[in-house]
Amino acid sequence: MHKHGGDDESVSTSPEDLRAFEVATRDLVGVALRSIEGGDVDVTLPQLRLLMVLSEEGTVSSSQAARALGVAASTVTRLADRLLASGHLRRGADRSNRSVVTLDSTARGRAVVEQVNARRQDELRRILDQLDPTERSDCAATLRRIHECLDGTTTPPALSSLLR
Repeated sequence: MHKHGGDDESVSTSPEDLRAFEVATRDLVGVALRSIEGGDVDVTLPQLRLLMVLSEEGTVSSSQAARALGVAASTVTRLADRLLASGHLRRGADRSNRSVVTLDSTARGRAVVEQVNARRQDELRRILDQLDPTERSDCAATLRRIHECLDGTTTPPALSSLLR
């Protein structure tokens, strides 16, 4: 149960509303997956998530990337190995502590993020343009509020960026 706004009355989410959000989540994941399919995008969704962290944050340590993705450091190492081999990422060392491995995207990695973002935005625009302006505005306000509820609790930043 949760509180609605400032009311003291507890309000439980109906099964119908819960199902609608489950369907919407599946649909949005589909949009994210379609944005990396076809063309010359040659990365997986987990690899794209790492590239998006690097796109948003710039050069980061492997441990910072792991925290941003909500995964173990060993997972980031495997993702980085593949992205390094494909020319999407470069590794370095922190200037003040050479034992800290840093990650940064290459021009090729940044181009993939830009291409995927453009595809995703095109598909979302095509969908949202079917709503009247009031529906679209109400939907956007609700999604912003959901993001506020999730922010810092269960959604790693790189995943939330996929749904932006």
